[in-house]
This record gives sequence, C-alpha cells and structure tokens, in this order.
Amino acid sequence: MAGTTQEVFWLGERIQMARSWCVVAAHNKTKKKQQQMLLSSDVCSYCLRSSAPIDYYPTELVRRKQSDKSSFFSSSSKLRLRIMSSTSRHQQPTSAGMLGAEKNLLQSKISGGVQEGHKAAAQRVALRVGLICGGPSAERGISLNSARSVLDHLESEDVVVQCYYLNQDLQPFAISAAQMYSNTPADFDFKIGSTARAFVSFPEFLKHLQMTVDIVFPVIHGQFGEDGGIQELLESAGLPFIGTSAAAARHAFDKYNAAVELAAKGFVTLPSFLVQAGGLDMKALSEWFQDNNIDIDSGRVVVKPARGGSSMGVSVANGMESAVRKAQALITEGVDTRVVIEMFAEGGREFTAIVLDVGTGNVSRPVTLLPTEVELQGRDTSDLSDEDPIFNYRQKYLPTSQVVYHTPPRFSEEAIDVIRHGAARLFQVFELRDFARVDGWLLPPSSKLFNVTTGQQGNEVQRIGELGEARVVFSDINLMSGMEQTSFLFQQAALVGLSHADVLRLILHHASARILPTFPLPKWKGLSTFSSGTESQRTGGKQKVYVLFGGDTSERQVSLISGTNVWLNLEACSDLDVTPFLLAPRSGHHNKQDVVAPEERTIWALPYALVLRHTVEEVVGGCLQALQPTTAASTSKLRAEVVTELLQQNARERDYGDMQIPRKLLLQEWIMEAKQKNAVVFIAVHGGIGEDGTLQSLLQASKVPFTGSGSKASRLCMDKVATAAAIAHLSDHGIFTAKKAVRATHEFLQDKDEMWEALKRELAAIEVCVKPANDGCSTGVARLCCAKDLATYLNAVHKELPCLFPGSLTKVHGIIEMPILAPEKLLFEPFIETDDVIVTSKSKRVIDETTTQGQLFWEGKSRWLEVTVGVLGSKGAMHALYPSITVKETGGILSLEEKFQGGTGVNLTPPPSSLVKEAAITSCRKRIEIVANALGLEGFARIDAFVHADTGEVIIIEANTVPGMTPSTVLIHQALAETPPIYPRMFFRKVVDLALSRHQQQ
Repeated sequence: MAGTTQEVFWLGERIQMARSWCVVAAHNKTKKKQQQMLLSSDVCSYCLRSSAPIDYYPTELVRRKQSDKSSFFSSSSKLRLRIMSSTSRHQQPTSAGMLGAEKNLLQSKISGGVQEGHKAAAQRVALRVGLICGGPSAERGISLNSARSVLDHLESEDVVVQCYYLNQDLQPFAISAAQMYSNTPADFDFKIGSTARAFVSFPEFLKHLQMTVDIVFPVIHGQFGEDGGIQELLESAGLPFIGTSAAAARHAFDKYNAAVELAAKGFVTLPSFLVQAGGLDMKALSEWFQDNNIDIDSGRVVVKPARGGSSMGVSVANGMESAVRKAQALITEGVDTRVVIEMFAEGGREFTAIVLDVGTGNVSRPVTLLPTEVELQGRDTSDLSDEDPIFNYRQKYLPTSQVVYHTPPRFSEEAIDVIRHGAARLFQVFELRDFARVDGWLLPPSSKLFNVTTGQQGNEVQRIGELGEARVVFSDINLMSGMEQTSFLFQQAALVGLSHADVLRLILHHASARILPTFPLPKWKGLSTFSSGTESQRTGGKQKVYVLFGGDTSERQVSLISGTNVWLNLEACSDLDVTPFLLAPRSGHHNKQDVVAPEERTIWALPYALVLRHTVEEVVGGCLQALQPTTAASTSKLRAEVVTELLQQNARERDYGDMQIPRKLLLQEWIMEAKQKNAVVFIAVHGGIGEDGTLQSLLQASKVPFTGSGSKASRLCMDKVATAAAIAHLSDHGIFTAKKAVRATHEFLQDKDEMWEALKRELAAIEVCVKPANDGCSTGVARLCCAKDLATYLNAVHKELPCLFPGSLTKVHGIIEMPILAPEKLLFEPFIETDDVIVTSKSKRVIDETTTQGQLFWEGKSRWLEVTVGVLGSKGAMHALYPSITVKETGGILSLEEKFQGGTGVNLTPPPSSLVKEAAITSCRKRIEIVANALGLEGFARIDAFVHADTGEVIIIEANTVPGMTPSTVLIHQALAETPPIYPRMFFRKVVDLALSRHQQQ
C-alpha cells in the first residue's frame, strides 16, 4: 500500500488513538462496559481487526470542552474515541484487509523511525530516559517516591532523565524535575495545571515520547503499571521501555492465573479459590474448604484482589462466611472484579526476593539476590483476629516496629538456595524482563500441603519448592518493585556490593542492550565501588563528612530517614567523602535510673547495606549480627555465590571487595576521629542530645565543625517556654507567641476535672494544646477538649505508652507519637483554631458532583493559617524561604507522618494567593528572619507559626534547629521554590559549606 507522509501520519494517529483509548478505557472504572469488553487477551488487535471506522472529535473542540471541568478519559469527558459497529456518517466502511494494510504500514513506519532514532542516538553522548510515574492505583504515592529515588540516583552525565506524570484519570503531563519532590499525589493534582504541560491525548503523549526519549522507565505500581496497561501503549508506539512485555505482564499480574500457571509448571502452590463478580458458587467454595482440610467455621484464609499489588486490600478471614463477606466487599467497593481466597500459610515465614536479569540481548539469565525475611512482631500470629491484616501496605512502606526485615533471611542455606533458584525459574516461566520482585513463604513440615504430586506415568516427582519436609511457596509477583531509598531492591543489591546508582544503571544497561544495541550504553561501575580499595584510594583528599542520625527519641525513625537522605545526596558530590553513622539508642533508655553520660553513648560506623533499614532498632540489630563470626561467615559465603552468578566467573576478593562490617565507638572516640580526619559533622539527630545543645557543645569543645545552630541557640529552642520569652519583645514587629502554662507532670495526680478547669481559666481557652516542654516537634502534641481528654493523655504519659491511637481523644486525630520517657514538665497553650484548608481530589469530593480535582477551599473566617518556614544562612543573616501550608488529613494537629513521610500530607508551597496575599507572604518571611536572628539560629532551621492571611503577622509555635530532611520534607519544597531552584543535593551541600565557613571564621 503506497501512501504519502501525511497519509502515514494520519494512519499512525488513527491507529495509535484507537490503541490508546482501548487500554485507558479498560482501566477506567467508570467505563464498566468498555472494561468488560476490552479486558481481553488482545485488546488493541480488536480495534485493528474490526471493520468499523474510528471517529474522534477535533482538537479545537477538545480544548474548548476542557474548560467544562471535565478531564480526559473520565466518564464525563467530551473527548471520546468511538469504535462503531456500523458505517460512520463521516466515512465509508473500511475493509478488514485495508485496515490490516494500514497496520503493516504503520509498523513499518515505526520500525523505520526507531532505526533512524537509533542512528541519531548513537551520535549523542547521553541516553534519554523518560520516567513515568503516578497512575490510577492506590499505590500512586509509592510510585512518586520510587520515581523520585530513580531520578536522584540515575541521572548523570551519560543519562538524562525526563519526567512525566499520569493523574488518576490517566491524563499525561510533562513535569519538571523540581516537581518530582512534591509530597503526595494530591500535591501533583493541585499544582499540575499551572506547573506542567498537559497532553491532550495519549497519542500526543506517545508521539512526544517518540521524539524526545530513547527508552521509557514506567515506574507505576499496581493497576495500569504492572498489569500490561502502560506496556501495551508503549508497544503500540514502538517505544522501548524497561520491564516486562504487555502480554507477560497481564499474565503474571493476575494472582489466580499466575498460581495456576505455577502449579502447571511444577511449583508448589497454596490452594486457592476464585470469586468473580456476578456470582459465587457457595457449594463449590464449601467443598474447597473441606478438600483442603480448612475448618468451614473458623479456618483462616487470606482474601485478596486477584489484580492488586503491595498488599492493597489483603486481609485474613476466619471461616467461609467471613471470607465471602470480605470477598464481596472488595468486589462491591470496586477494588477488583476477581478475588482470590487462599489457604493461610500457617506457621509460614514470609520472604521477598529481587531478581535481576543479567543476560545479553534477548537471552534471559536471571539472578536472584539474597532474599529478605519479613518478620511481624508485637503479637503472636496465632492470636490474629478476623480483622487483622498480614504484611500490609503501611507496614511495607512506613517505618514501624511491627515488622523487622532480615537480609539474608534466617533460613538454612539449602532453603535460601531453593528460594533463589525457584525465583529465577519463575522469572523465566513468565518471560519476565530486566527485574522483578517475588514474594513467598517458607512453610514448616506441619503445613497442610502435600510433598509430592503424581507425574504423567503415575510416578511421584518432586515439585519446585520442596525442601525435605518443608516447602517454599511463591505467592506474589511484582513487576515494578518499589524503589524508595530503603526498598528491598536497594537493600538486597547493597548486600552484594551494588549501590543505588549501580543497580539502576545495571537494569538500564540490560534493557538498553536488549532494545538499543547500536546505542552507546550507560556504564555501570561494577560491584562494591563503595567498599573496595584502601581509604586513601577512595577518598583522594576529599572533604570528609560524617552524617549522624538515629538516637532514642520518638523521632528516631524520622531521623533515620533524614540521615539516609542526606548521606545519599551528599555521596553524589564528587569532592566529598561521606560516611553514615548511627547514634544508638541507650540500651536502658526506658529506665530513668539507667543514666548514660553523652560521651559514653554508642556510635556505629555503618556499611552501605546496613543503612538501608526501616528502623533504628533494625540497624542496631544488623550491626550486632554482622559482628557475630558465624553470621558473618555465612553471609559472606552466600554473598560470594550471588556475586559469582552476577559476574559469570569465579568469585575473587578483588572482584567485589571485602564485605564491610560495622564499627562500634563511643561518642567521645567518634568526635576525636572526626577531628583527626578534619571531618565536618552533619547532625541529623532529631530531639534529645542532637537538638538540645548537648552534641553541639561536645563538638564545639573539640573544635569539630558541624551543621546547624550552636549549642546556645539549640538549647534555647529546645525549651519552648524559653523560646517564647526570648522573642516576647518582638510584639511591636507583629511577632507574637501564644499564652503558656507549664505544669510538672506529678501535679496531675490530683483531680483531673479540677486541673482541667484551672487550665482553661489560666489560658482563657475552651480547648487546649498540650506538648512536652522539652522535646522535638510533633512529639506528644495533642488537642484536648475536655477533662476526659486530659485524663487519657496523662495516662499515656505516666504509663509511657508509645503512642495514642486514632479515636483516643474527642476530636479526630491521627497517631500521636508519645515521648519515650515521661516528660518532667508539660506545656499547655490555647488551641488556635484555624479553618480547614481542603484540596479536592478524585477520591474526596467535598462540595458537589461538579467539583473538579485540585480545587482549593478555605472558609477563612479566622484568617489564621498554620505555616512552616525554613531558614538558611549564617548567624545574624538568616534568609527565610517561602512558607508552606501543610493541609492536615486527620484533625487539628500535624502528625509525624504528615510532616515528614512520603505519601501523607499535602504541602502548598508557596501558599496560593487565594489563601494568603503576596504582601502578607513577604511580611511573614521578614518576620521569620527577625525571629531566626533573635534566637541566634544559623546554618539551617525550621520555624513553625500561624500567619495572618491579610497582614502577615505571625504567632510563633516553635523553632527546630535540626529540621526534618526526608525526601518529601517541606524544606525541599521551599528550597525548590527559590529563584533559581535549590535542588536537594545543592541544599545539603550549602548546609555543609555554611558549617565549614563558620569553622574557618572561628
């Protein structure tokens, strides 16, 4: 079929739009009819086989209709592709043969275009990677965190990363690298209209990618990202991408179909039953319970969506009635139309393993890294109630003491070998590509599963996963493993000598070699680049930086995230030699009688792999295990086996370096070492000795440079009463503090009702805000509305409870982290009422049906808003960044998660003019600078306050001399709002430079 360039372009546009619409419609829950029709094995071929013409509205109409508050691909969208079963009024019928010729012509054009693109790419120095994140699933927040990590560690001189975002309606946007540091999907959705380029359609987006990137990295978790959706679109446009093909992804993503396939291929599997929308055969389900010796009234089973990822919607049910109720709820709520009821892995030990493909070209050679054991703590699994989840979403992605990870697992070497080779075999069975994560269980001999199955000739044959009387079962396949900074991918890669950048570049290198053979491939540096060689060879006269984090306050987990983020960012600076250190919790820190002098506190010098843990306690446990000769020898042997497979040669010490082990020092010894090596200390310890001036005093005495404010200012700001007194004279400048009442904790042994009334009278308040008088931000901060709330809070203080759970107090609130030790004094202030700021999202309509995503609502009656403002600079010349308003998701007080952890909270930086006048923002920043200088702050800090939306007057809440430095903290947002933007690496480097400058001046 001959055709002009214009004809070819039209055909390509036409077929690509059909393909795009099919895949998107199949993932749009509002298009139920299309979803049922298009979830077939060959979605796009349906359009191309059909003799029906394709019709769509012109671009002009699209742009005009977009102002109607309707988004593309939504059920109310005015842009629609129509696949008609009859002749269009605009066109004559098209024969199937003609359409097939059009398809061949388009494929020829795409192939030629890709070849030409390869030739052009070979002339460039850098590989262009299109990073796509977001998507429609509940895991989109994790997608953003993963993509941010990929951007941080992959971009370099020979790799240029271009960022793209899909909202919940699957509308694509081109976004800046700066916007990747937005905290949550709600941040993206609110800001996207004014900060990004919107593509009118997926075909336009695909054409853009064809012209601007060499390979796509679709970092989308769950629906549309791992079920073949995004892969189908990329394949339709001839776009190379990292990861598994669309057909293989569709097959592997469905948990029920995957289990059936595994059983057919000889794997041990857990018995399962499929429940589908539209009908449930109760008799068949009852027989399934009986056949598998599961008690029909109380036997435990797992209920989960067949097509869901990362434990979303996964729960445990007791008995058939409970299982049916939970399965039907998942279907009714629209989570999935297919639900799996699966035998509970009684006594099982859960694991997860990363598989990397290190083959060449299209030849697959998967290598499984050392698996991670997932240990749930804090309760006996035999006591799980009907509502208890297993390893759930929150436990997987947020720091918690309820789960501990062990890498390598505490299994026998034989069990680890079975897991590794079984996972690699699974990778090949499903024809996966580049990398994946496989989850499973090591089941004990008491398991109800049979050891053997019958072969074709009636002979007993061993199944994959059998291990003597124990068994290994693979239960879940994750095609796009999470890539947050401490994710399983990076944990397991680090143990065999691969840094974050190494493993990402290895994945990119493999995908590029498979798809772009003529392109100058990005190099990966090899194994253990962070540990091999002598110290002098590694450092080469670089400025040493010691990053310290951890401690034993309620903020210690946030400190671990902060310190890890600082370490990884500074490590990328070629002129710095950065080492991570952990301030260990005192072994008896729950006992006031066990007092340890600060100089005697324990410091751990951490190997790369040991930093990448989820909790401080997990890091300490890893350090202690690494020093045990038996454990060290076993880990070293296992590590050598994996490295041998990765390198395809005999493992030799010089190939992957010595396995690093941690070092244990006293704090005083650590300070002396820092002095001897001319290191600057980056303090990332929140609360306790890291923020009360103790650590600063010790460093000052030894003349060791350190980041942040000096000991005097740190001590002052830790005491909230003293802070208020230090700025009381600034009221003429429009700077105020709330009225305060301080009480010794033991005073509240009296009648609570009487004490409550006395507090209200003294503060002239109806509701009261309580917090420890000397502790970090958000620790033990609560809103009290009555004497009962006061009694509940004081009970938690006296019993030293770790937290107050939601619902403990009268007003709605999130988890309130309590101080580790009962504070000697409590501080009470009037609760300052602010009107709620609401950002609408697709899942939270608060006005009416026509409310569009990303609108901002604020009644503004009180005119006061809570803000946080970062300050940066030298003493007496501090510069205030743009303020941030963090929209509270759970009541009147921001939780630690909402302040610091990705996936929670909504940050508006700077505040939009609809909330705060620009003149008021300017006035607010000037007043914050006055406060910072009055308190003697330097380096960097954060000041929390209430600001008046019209005047810019401020009521100071507190000043934090060691603010949160997590990847999603508002400090990063504020730095990026500067002109020019200050990216995280530049920001932390600036903090280091300020510390060195102060030291030189002294």
